Amino acid sequence: MLTKSDHLQSIARDRDDLASAIRAAAYFELHEGICNHFSVRCDGPDELYLINAYGWHWSEVTPERLMLIDGDGTVLDGEGEVEATARFIHVSAHRANPRHKAVFHVHCPNATAISMLDGGRLEMAHQTACRFHGRIAYEDHFGGLGSTEEEGDRLAGVTRDDPQIDTLFLANHGVVCNGETVAQAFDDLYYLERAAKQQILAQSTGKPLKLIPDDVVELTAQQFRADFAVYAEKHFEALKRLVA
Repeated sequence: MLTKSDHLQSIARDRDDLASAIRAAAYFELHEGICNHFSVRCDGPDELYLINAYGWHWSEVTPERLMLIDGDGTVLDGEGEVEATARFIHVSAHRANPRHKAVFHVHCPNATAISMLDGGRLEMAHQTACRFHGRIAYEDHFGGLGSTEEEGDRLAGVTRDDPQIDTLFLANHGVVCNGETVAQAFDDLYYLERAAKQQILAQSTGKPLKLIPDDVVELTAQQFRADFAVYAEKHFEALKRLVA
């Protein structure tokens, strides 16, 4: 059980990591204006979350500008507004799969473009896409802005039903990348957008995609999973230095 001192130190680390991830998202232009949201569930027995306050540009976000909320969305620390869509989408997502400490929701350009296609899917045509094999799902119905608890629960249903799912495409909306750590969630988000961009560029030629055989897709996915945690941490450490 965490002591009070350990608990405060844990929240301080989460604040630093989450603020760095938000600034890194701004650096790579993965966010949209002052909208979209990143959250982290704090360690400990209480249902506590850190989340970005509405109104700050993502490049401005510091650990002190994050808000600490409970499961009802009540602000316990920090100043500002927790956007309704942020509260309902994120709390539902964390509750749906407790394995996910970090939940990142954005409207990044290329992955969102795939969500706008009828039956749009991330195709297994490049090794980067293969890292998501078996960990990706699609919600093919757009139900509005996600500003109600019911809509948040609906969107979280996929990860509730399949705990292996870490990445979710929301039709006509955007994507959600979930991770056991901030580093893993951001690593997936970064490479998801890269894979989507590669696919869109290839499809823009008008030629058919050269899909990777299923057995090689599975092999490549296993290879990615073997080193995922280590590589994600190394990548995130570099990004934290970049946006410090």
